[in-house]
Amino acid sequence: MTNSSPRLPEHERLFRRGVALEVTTLAWNVVGVVVLAFLALAARSIALLGFGLDSLVEIGASTVVLWELANLQGDRERRALSMIAVSFAVISLYLAVQSTANIVDRAHPHHSPGGIAWTAATAVVMFALASGKARVGRAIDRQVLVREGRVTFVDGVLAVAILVGLSLNALVGWWWADPACTYVIVGYGARECLDITKSLRPR
Repeated sequence: MTNSSPRLPEHERLFRRGVALEVTTLAWNVVGVVVLAFLALAARSIALLGFGLDSLVEIGASTVVLWELANLQGDRERRALSMIAVSFAVISLYLAVQSTANIVDRAHPHHSPGGIAWTAATAVVMFALASGKARVGRAIDRQVLVREGRVTFVDGVLAVAILVGLSLNALVGWWWADPACTYVIVGYGARECLDITKSLRPR
């Protein structure tokens, strides 16, 4: 007689996948904070330091989602979505201030091959995680996972922006490219924050 465990229901399987995606995001960003702090100090790069601070926001967002997913009734969702909206606001405000300060101060970071490698890898990982969260969140009808997937997407876009800035600085000395690229993220994050806020208003 063969012992075989029954196949998990589809909803439970997808739910566990959602949790695994969040844990992976959390682990990557915890490592990223340490790596980016080292690279930022070595290159004297405010952009890399800012990306590390963005990783802290992503850690907070992942923690919020794991907290919400642990409540199977889903009655924490409104509070969790509110926290994610705040995360978007923090990202947008910080990047707006940092980018403007970099341009005004004409900050010239050193070349950072390590920063280029890390941001390239982070972009690939974050886009893959964001896509997975969006699919799973819609399948199990947990909007907090879909919304946090957009935070992860912003993290990936920011990685690309920083990558472009670091590469242009290294190749042609365009120091201003890095802060200029981050204004794209400011607009995206502000829009998402407003969208979540509107969705939480009583109808």
